[in-house]
Amino acid sequence: MSYDFASFAAAFVSDPILALIVILTLGATVVNGATDAPNAIATVVGTKAMKPTPAIVMAAICNFVGLAGITMVSSAVAATIFKMVDFGGDNHAALVALAAAMVAIIVWGVAAWYFGIPTSQSHSLIAGITGAAIALQGGLGGVNGGEWMKVVYGLVISTVLGFGTGWLFTRLIKKACRRAERSKANSFFKWAQIVSGAGVAVLHGAQDGQKFLSLCMLGIMLAMSGQSGGDVSFPFWLIIMVSAVMALGTAVGGKKIIKSVGMNMV
Repeated sequence: MSYDFASFAAAFVSDPILALIVILTLGATVVNGATDAPNAIATVVGTKAMKPTPAIVMAAICNFVGLAGITMVSSAVAATIFKMVDFGGDNHAALVALAAAMVAIIVWGVAAWYFGIPTSQSHSLIAGITGAAIALQGGLGGVNGGEWMKVVYGLVISTVLGFGTGWLFTRLIKKACRRAERSKANSFFKWAQIVSGAGVAVLHGAQDGQKFLSLCMLGIMLAMSGQSGGDVSFPFWLIIMVSAVMALGTAVGGKKIIKSVGMNMV
């Protein structure tokens, strides 16, 4: 089955279910860009290394580059999400379940954004598709435990490493810079924060963007060919489309989360 853009456009126009799935998935991607991506630049804005608008533009560009660039090299994260659940052999029911999962993600994400709550859309995405699969299959038969455990490992390891290395590098930097001239140190760390913020935004695009890319591809495959198993190859036009939509979400809705993380929390 060909998934070139012309074939997709024809199916999108003629198949309302496919259109709904794609619109919902892209909507969830916009919400992710508005809620998750700004975390990458919150500290840059909070310390006044950059003003909010330029920082948001930088994050939007870096999210686009991260998803588009790194996915061309490796789509391992997308493949993990793609294989995490099995909606069963009924394509219509699978599409309904996928749509329900996207609605859940969007509702929660918009509510969190409205109240300025920094949330992980990755985990709401994983929970949403898992809940939909359990509801559809009537149990845990539709959940791939091996792929799901990767999420648990990531949660534990990232929490321990994030806390530990944050503590360690703060101590090391304080010792290394204790005799540094304040004006020179401030100038250096201003640019260091900008570079690190850009790097985190790139990696956010590569990680979170691939998750939504995989669900968009899953919906397209179910609607166009009735297949969802085996290896998957992500067409270039889809990578660019999802990258652009995530960047748009960051550009439009980033300020609330920046204020919560970069200013209110600290």
